[in-house]
Amino acid sequence: MKILLIIFVDLYLVVLMILSIFVEMATKEQIKNTGATFTPKELAVFLAERIALYAKSTSNRVLDPACGEGELLVAMGEVLNEKAIDFSLTGYDANEQYLSFSKDRLLCFGKKKSDLIHEDFLLSVDLSSTRNTPSLFDECTSSVNNSFDIVIANPPYVRTQILGTEQAQNLARKFNLKGRVDLYYPFLMAMTESLKENGILGVITSNRYLSTKSGESIRKFLSENYEILELIDLGDTKLFDAAVLPAIFIGRKKKQKSPSSASFIKIYEELNGYKGDLISVETVFDILKNNQSGYFVTENGKRYKKSSGALKYKVGSTSCWEMLSGDESDWVSKIDKASKNRVEDFFKVKVGIKSTADKVFISDKWEELNGTKPENELLKDLISQENIEPWNAKENFKLKVLYPHISVNGEKQTVDIEKYPKAKKYFTQHEDRLKSRKYLIDAGRQWFELWVPHRPDQWRFPKLVFPDISLKPRFYFDNGGKIVNGNCYWIVATKDEDVEKLMLIQGIANSKLMTKYHDLVFNNKLYSGRRRYFTQYVEKYPLPDFKSEKSKEIITIVKKLNHTKDETKISKLENQLEILVAESFGVEPVFSLD
Repeated sequence: MKILLIIFVDLYLVVLMILSIFVEMATKEQIKNTGATFTPKELAVFLAERIALYAKSTSNRVLDPACGEGELLVAMGEVLNEKAIDFSLTGYDANEQYLSFSKDRLLCFGKKKSDLIHEDFLLSVDLSSTRNTPSLFDECTSSVNNSFDIVIANPPYVRTQILGTEQAQNLARKFNLKGRVDLYYPFLMAMTESLKENGILGVITSNRYLSTKSGESIRKFLSENYEILELIDLGDTKLFDAAVLPAIFIGRKKKQKSPSSASFIKIYEELNGYKGDLISVETVFDILKNNQSGYFVTENGKRYKKSSGALKYKVGSTSCWEMLSGDESDWVSKIDKASKNRVEDFFKVKVGIKSTADKVFISDKWEELNGTKPENELLKDLISQENIEPWNAKENFKLKVLYPHISVNGEKQTVDIEKYPKAKKYFTQHEDRLKSRKYLIDAGRQWFELWVPHRPDQWRFPKLVFPDISLKPRFYFDNGGKIVNGNCYWIVATKDEDVEKLMLIQGIANSKLMTKYHDLVFNNKLYSGRRRYFTQYVEKYPLPDFKSEKSKEIITIVKKLNHTKDETKISKLENQLEILVAESFGVEPVFSLD
């Protein structure tokens, strides 16, 4: 019996383990498909406490438009209870199971204090009276509109395109959306419509909209419709299980169009080797609540940098919101005033090729194919984020792309595949995968083409190449006719007189000074300190006068760096470069990013 019992218990534990794995997988899949990211309790309490500081009414109607399991409503109720402020709680969610769980949790406030509605909130709001939003209805009939004193929310993080064609099109029509839009944008519009005048919005979203071009319309909408009270960028603090870099926005719904003073906080993991004093705290939430700025270390050994200051923005502007301390703002202003041009004044930044079937087109093992290897004429050297450094390529990484495109009199053409029997045989082996790219066939293209091949005649020119995502700047100068992969961007010089401009840009872009500028102005770090090098950022890099003596000296240093592999020489030349770059902008050299 004992043996049977032990076997039974072991089997039971195995079953529990398997079930837990499936639940975890299901949760991750759910987050991926629906954007559901449940709010950690401590973050919910923090947001509720911040909102309560600005709540004026003695009786508050509170709304969470995507309440999930009710964490935010519970937190808001508890905070208002502690302050002896009367309230009622309303929650919407399209998931009945979540609502059932929320209902049980909210019973602690009494049955009459909460109202949970099984409905998609975005479908319940009438936008006819929304300021700065095109009217879609003749009159406002929704009971949700202008009804709430407080909205506290953590709406789904998902692109509207992922919702399915019909739902995405309905949302696009109702909210006048265009292009790739995150779902929290229509939520912000709908939540604004649900608030009373002077009502308070406290919302957790992705931080993407703070600095990206795609976030321009959100920044414009918020600055036009709210007195911005607080903006908190929680960056790579990993407060959510999902791969989300969160931000908190707190604002008061207002009619006037003049900006008021607003504060910001930024907290990011510190990975630059800061060696000064650290403030010890238990968790990231203690950093949030701490009035000090500076460098912190938590009990688990994680180090964070917290900065704060006054948010600068223009009402109705689509430009980035400036989240800089006084000293940081002064430093950036000096750089901007000293600059003569921006990269965009000379060049356009392009993204590399797109195959939409990289496993077929890209490899470093072509030689292993023996008889099925395509003709060498079609195999081209490929620059990819894996094989470049700031001043040279990694020789041990031999990526090549199968490139079935040629230039004829400056015009792009697809090769006659019948002239390349080995390539044809290889493509035929992958015919099902390649023909599944229906969008390419529908565009009248041949099934074995690259989706975005660019102009074949452009590759032979000198170009500057850099990865989309990187821990450090890696702007690499190519003069060998290589093709650029889609995980990199490139700038091409088609005129001889522009080649040295590329080298000036390379020297500036690879400097610690420009990395500091990038971090401060574009504020776009991902997890673990990785940076995004979007077109919209690099094209805005400031440049000194190309004809100045300092610029000529920078170009001379860059030429040396591009032709040496000696690490000691590279280090010395990089220090000289930092000094010259700083002098060209009239500031002190940046030797460390602390």
